[in-house]
Amino acid sequence: MTHPEAGAASTEADVADAVDDDRTGSGDDASRPPAVANPRRALAVVIGVVFIDLVGFGIVIPILPFYVRSFGVSDAFIGLLAASYSLAQFLAAPTLGRLSDRIGRRPVLLASLATAGVAWVTFGYAGSAGARFGPAAALATLFASRTLAGAMGGNIAAAQAYVADITPRDRRAGALGLVGASFALGFVFGPAIGGLLAADAVVARADALFPAFIPATAYSLPSFAAAGMSFLAVGFGARFLEEPKRTRPAAETGRRTTAIGQFRDALASASLRPLTVAYFVVAVAFAGVQVMFIPYVADAFGYDATAAAFLLTYIGVLGAVNQGVLVGRLSRLVSSRTLVAAGSVVLAAALVAIPTTGLIDRVAGDVALGGPEWLTLPLVALLVALAALSLGNALVNVSLATLVSGSADDADQGAAFGVTQGASSLGRSVGPPVMALLYTASVASPFLAGALLLVPVAVAFRRSAD
Repeated sequence: MTHPEAGAASTEADVADAVDDDRTGSGDDASRPPAVANPRRALAVVIGVVFIDLVGFGIVIPILPFYVRSFGVSDAFIGLLAASYSLAQFLAAPTLGRLSDRIGRRPVLLASLATAGVAWVTFGYAGSAGARFGPAAALATLFASRTLAGAMGGNIAAAQAYVADITPRDRRAGALGLVGASFALGFVFGPAIGGLLAADAVVARADALFPAFIPATAYSLPSFAAAGMSFLAVGFGARFLEEPKRTRPAAETGRRTTAIGQFRDALASASLRPLTVAYFVVAVAFAGVQVMFIPYVADAFGYDATAAAFLLTYIGVLGAVNQGVLVGRLSRLVSSRTLVAAGSVVLAAALVAIPTTGLIDRVAGDVALGGPEWLTLPLVALLVALAALSLGNALVNVSLATLVSGSADDADQGAAFGVTQGASSLGRSVGPPVMALLYTASVASPFLAGALLLVPVAVAFRRSAD
């Protein structure tokens, strides 16, 4: 594993490379004045804000399925809870993206982060609501808080538009890759922190220190930590985030600003239509692993929230390298459409491989690998499958974001990212309930269904790349 300081140096070099002097751009980018006084610093700041926010989001991921199961309900509620977040994000992302075009990126980012902090605090009190009023009240609290957090999660459209504002077009693949890397790094530190906070020793210590009105459980501690990260991101952004100078869209009478209206516009656009559809299909396909991966490793490998958190951290480390370094460099050699096609194939193969890892010991028997007792052949196979998953996901998502940026005018970057992120959120609204129901019938079915959905994406983008 790379030393942390080496990783930081690599990221700093990529920031400098992604946001070069505007004179290195082409076309209009070469002549327009810089959107901010110091583009490199501005990119670093927005990446920092996204990173802090995603650390908070990642903190609660390991405990979510166990939180739902603690109320004695079906695993189908895991999918429904994930869908509530994504549906709210779908409805809010186009509005937040368009709003950021109108009033600015900075106020949209800061307001959404502050509201997300309130949502995470509420999330942490769901167990208390259940103890006092019953499981129905607990579930209602979970759904309300996740819906609010999902609506505020649409701020990624504003963050991506901010990057587009300050980056020449020929450098956006690398810059957007760094935003993706900040997501991945959030999932390096977030799940690890969440897993540690859910450990029995930490919970016991917190219970002894907290006043009676603050619950200290394996589920509340990660939730409150997530809230703290959101509020930290607000403070960091308020202090350092600069509003970029940019072309603002003129007001248009009767212009549609609803989510449905913007989707009609996107589907009517020859350049945005295939990208919007691709975002939706990829999100549905990936929903199986997003929602049911932790229940899978709990059921197939017997892992608890802490062990699952370290697997998510492993995925995050790989994602940071893939999105922050590898994809940006590949994009200079290979077209974005080809990278989407290749990434879809790799991602599909990983989804097929994941549910087979828990069966390896039944076929191969107990194979001694040497080393620590926990290092088993099924775990090694799972780690290989997750490495492929991370690579495929990075290739698809960064390359699609690059294509979106290139398809929209400078004045409409927020709207374009809002629509495509909304399509992704809609896919994550449809996919999780379906995949959770499939999981209750067959453990492998959500992963295999996702792999099948990626085949037409790979074919379509391979043909369009020719």
